[in-house]
Formats: sequence, structure tokens, C-alpha cells
Amino acid sequence: MTDLPKTPLLDRVRVPADMKGLSDRELRQLADDLRAETISAVSVTGGHLGAGLGVVELTVALHAVFDTPRDKIIWDVGHQCYPHKILTGRRDRIRTLRTEGGLSGFTKRSESPYDPFGAAHSSTSISAALGFAMAADLGGDPGDAVAVIGDGSMSAGMAFEAMNNAGHLKKRLFVILNDNEMSIAPPVGALSSYLSRLYAEAPLHDLKAAAKGALGLLPPPFQEGARRAKEMLKGMAVGGTLFEELGFSYIGPIDGHDLDQLLPVLRTARARATGPILIHVLTKKGKGYAPAEAARDRGHATGKFDVLTGVQAKAVSNAPAYTKVFAQSLIAQAERDEKIVAVTAAMPDGTGLNLFQDRFPKRCFDVGIAEQHAVTFSAGLAAGGMKPFCAIYSTFLQRGYDQVVHDVAIQRLPVRFAIDRAGLVGADGATHAGSFDVAFLANLPGMVVMAAADEAELVHMVATAAAHDDGPIAFRFPRGEGVGIEMPKNGTPLEIGKGRLIQSGNRVALISFGTRLAEVLKAAESLAQKGLTPTVVDARFAKPLDHDLILNLARNHEAVITIEEGAIGGFGSHVAQLLAEEGLFDTGLKYRSMVLPDTFIDQASPEAMYRVAGMDAAQIEAKVLHTLGIAQLTKRA
Repeated sequence: MTDLPKTPLLDRVRVPADMKGLSDRELRQLADDLRAETISAVSVTGGHLGAGLGVVELTVALHAVFDTPRDKIIWDVGHQCYPHKILTGRRDRIRTLRTEGGLSGFTKRSESPYDPFGAAHSSTSISAALGFAMAADLGGDPGDAVAVIGDGSMSAGMAFEAMNNAGHLKKRLFVILNDNEMSIAPPVGALSSYLSRLYAEAPLHDLKAAAKGALGLLPPPFQEGARRAKEMLKGMAVGGTLFEELGFSYIGPIDGHDLDQLLPVLRTARARATGPILIHVLTKKGKGYAPAEAARDRGHATGKFDVLTGVQAKAVSNAPAYTKVFAQSLIAQAERDEKIVAVTAAMPDGTGLNLFQDRFPKRCFDVGIAEQHAVTFSAGLAAGGMKPFCAIYSTFLQRGYDQVVHDVAIQRLPVRFAIDRAGLVGADGATHAGSFDVAFLANLPGMVVMAAADEAELVHMVATAAAHDDGPIAFRFPRGEGVGIEMPKNGTPLEIGKGRLIQSGNRVALISFGTRLAEVLKAAESLAQKGLTPTVVDARFAKPLDHDLILNLARNHEAVITIEEGAIGGFGSHVAQLLAEEGLFDTGLKYRSMVLPDTFIDQASPEAMYRVAGMDAAQIEAKVLHTLGIAQLTKRA
């Protein structure tokens, strides 16, 4: 595909300082150029298109008005930062987004001084910006702090905790509420309704906000009309009330695609602010690119696509996606059990629960970006006699860990945790890796932890979770497609804490937990061709362990090697504890555990990331030979 031609104005802007000499008319042209460049770049790399297109004008305005990198712009989540990266010295690398050795798809401190704070999860920006503001006040790095937070991210409690603290401290701070009425899925909840009411009454609320105390911060033409409106508005619900009660001066809503509104408001606010200010900006996700605007998710996440048509390139696979297998299996269970309900935190499409919602709209709950609430809400459902499946990505479940401990595990409530995106996930990189859930769940008393080795096993694990009423249970599965195995018609509940023998062998036993089993079998086949046939086991459970199976393997093999898609402290650590307590190391048993390395692995393809992690078939084979003290095996003729 041929990229769109480079435009003169964008060619003149290498870093934001180059924008300072541009007129407002030229800034409008720069925004058009920037939008075209963003579309062209993402067509080559794939990625988060819609969010970036929605903030093109805002990005231009912020960098034109503020003095970055001295002033800190903190993009909440960071998936809307592609235009920001183009304007901050990274245009020449923008077509390496989300690839091995390339630019991150999110903000990243180590990548640029214009990324003062890294983010890929939501609702952290106001807390971080307040930290920067306080640090500047105490003699740290100078400059203003600006948090740009979306309406979906404002549904998380952390954002309001930060605003409450900021209002109390009364420090100079800028919060841009980027209200596009859409996060990843259409937003839910009372806050969304509140913002929608402001949206509907936008012309009047320019005056309402001013009448409530932000008069001096607005351009002069707004001020007299606001004063005249003040008496009329007595007793009415004022647009900025929610934010003003938290201690913020409120300005807005204003059109986030109109630089004639954005520029004077930002300039006036920057010149005259003394405390925290919230500027409410209305934008449209996917703005300026018809295929994105027409898409259900406004082009939230796309593969590579043709710029003219918007048609995405599709990978061909004969195997079903794990997420879809989970969703269809859950629907099948729910057809037979009306107590089964599903809960997700703003990710119905990503977790497959959109399919469940279509079939059972009254039994599916999207609670917004509120993982803590999702877990405790599920606990309440379980305590109330329902069978909740709480479907959350591994990386996001981390945000609700106290609730998993305090509200679920201690009370032994049968919440079923469906953990998607387990292991290394590819282009989203370290921030989205599902590395830690086995370790942080398997240490909880009474928790059952499973990992599917393939898509057929996932069907059985959904059935196992549905049938399990004795405390909490979790099952994990990766992003992407399965291995193409024959699928069962119906899921069959597994015996809790029992693994399965895949093949019998000698000298070394390979115990796989999760979908590394496919690589383990490749390694075993290669070794067998060289005269060494390992025993291969699918553990299925990290907790409870299959004590009998593991101890039998240890007593009848020279070496035992565990392989898992998780950090140290997970399945292999529990196996080591068992072997130590049973005195098996005293017999000369050689034990090794293959886990993700003690580092955060940058974005690449999943295959490349597992190669970096030392967990592909060739490396498993090498681990076997090294453990047994064999320098090399020669393939049989």
C-alpha cells in the first residue's frame, strides 16, 4: 500500500516547539495533516485507531498552548497517543508501532521525554498528574501537569479518589475530560448519563459553568452572557456541579474538534488558573475517517487495513479463538442453568460476553471500568444464590486483587473467574501481559486454579466451573486461536485437582500447565526422534495440585521439568514446595521450572515473545538435555 503523501506543514513540525510560530489557521491545517498521517500509519501497523483520531485537534491544541516536555501531558490509558507521538519526534518511527523493537502502542517513559508517565490501563492520569503538580510545588520538576482522561476512564473510582484529593490540595492542575460518549464499549452507569445530559444541553452549559465560578477563566465574550444567565439558573442542576463539589473549576462542554474553541479556552485557563480545573471536551471517536466513524466500536482496535475502503486484512485460521470458545461454552451452560450470570468490566467484546449478552441480556452485566466493583458485585451475586462468571483479562484482574482476597476467597464464595489474555499477548506488550494471575491466585486458601491446554480443555473447564459450588474457581486461557483440536459437543466437568497423562516415557517428565503443551509436545517429538522419549503430562490444575501424579512422576524419573506461561511463584513453585516437603530432592531428583523471566518483555509477536522468554520447543528440548547432563543427541537415521 502507498502511504498518503507527506504534507508541508507536518514536515515543518518535528517537535512541539516547532508549532509555536504557527498561526491558528496553520494549526487547523496541521490537524488535518496529522489526522491523515495517523490513518496512514495505522493502516500499516494496525492498532488503536479511533481513539487517536478523536483527539487530533486536542493534541494539536495542547502542544500549541503548553510547553512540553517541561509541561507534562499525561494521556490516560495511552491508546489515543499516536498523534502525540507523531508530533513529538517519533514520526519517522510511527510505522513501527506495536512491533518488535518498535514504538509502544501506549505512552512509555523510556521511549521519550514527551511521555512523562507510562500508561496502558485506565484511570491513572489524574493521580499521576497531581503527583507531578505536587512535586513541582515541592521543588521537583517544574511545569504544569495536564491529565487527559476519557469518559469511560472516569467511571473508575480511582479517578474520583484523585479528584477528591486534588480538590482538597487546591494545587494548580488541568484535567481534560475527553467525552466521546464511548470508551471501548458504550459506557454504562450514572456518570455516563450525567455526561450525556451535559452533552445534550451543551450550548447552555457553556454559560452554566461560567456562572458557577469559572467566569474569569473564559474568554471575555462569554463573561457578560454568563452573568446575565446566573439568576435564571438558580435552583437548576448546574453542569459543573459534580466536579465543582470535588473542588474543581469547571469549563465546558466545548467542541473538541473546533480549534477556535479549544485554543482560546486552553490559553486562558493556562494563563489564569490557580487551582484545579476540569475542561470538558466533546469529541467523536474515529473522527474524520468514515470507516472508523461507521464502525460499532468507532475503530477502537484494528488490524492492518486499506485506507480507501477501511477493509481490514484478516488472518486465516482453521482453529476457533479461545475467547469465542469460552463464550459459546458459557452460553451452552447457561441454557441448562438459569442461575448462571456473567459480569465484565467494560470489555464485553474483548471477553466474548457480547455473545452471552445477546442471548441472555438480563443475565449479563457490564459494570464499566471498575474491576474492583466487578469482583465484589460477583461476590454478592454468589452470596445471593447465583452462579457468576466474572470475565476479566488477566492484566486487569490485578486491579481487583484485594476484592478477590477479602470479598471472595475469605468468604469461600463460588465466584467463577474466567481469565482471558493469559500469558504473553503480543503487540500490546508488557502492560497487558497475563503473567501474574497464577501466582497471586494460587496462594489463596480454597481457590481452585485451572489452565486450559487447548480449546477442547477450555470447554471442559467452563463446565467444571459451572458445576463447582465449593468456593471460588478460576480458569485461564490465552489470546488468539486454539490449536485446531477436535472439539467436544458438550463440556464434561473435570475431577478437581487431577491432571492427565499425555504420553508415557522415561528419564524425564515434562509437566505442562496451560497452552505451552503444544510446544512441549513438539520438543518431546524431537527428543523421541533422537532416542529419548519424555513422559508428558497436562497438569490442568495449579491448585489443588495432583499430588499423587506429581509424586509418582518424581519417584520414577531422573528429572521433572514444569512449564507454564506465568511468572515465578506460580505452578512450578507449588510443585517445588510439594517435592521439598516430601523429601524428593534428597533422593537426587533433578527438578527445573520453566517460567516467564523476571523482566517485562516488550511488544512483539507472541511467538517472538515466548522465544525471548526461553519457552519455545527448541528451548524446552535444550532444558531437558541440560538437566540430564546430555551435551547433544543425534537424530536417528
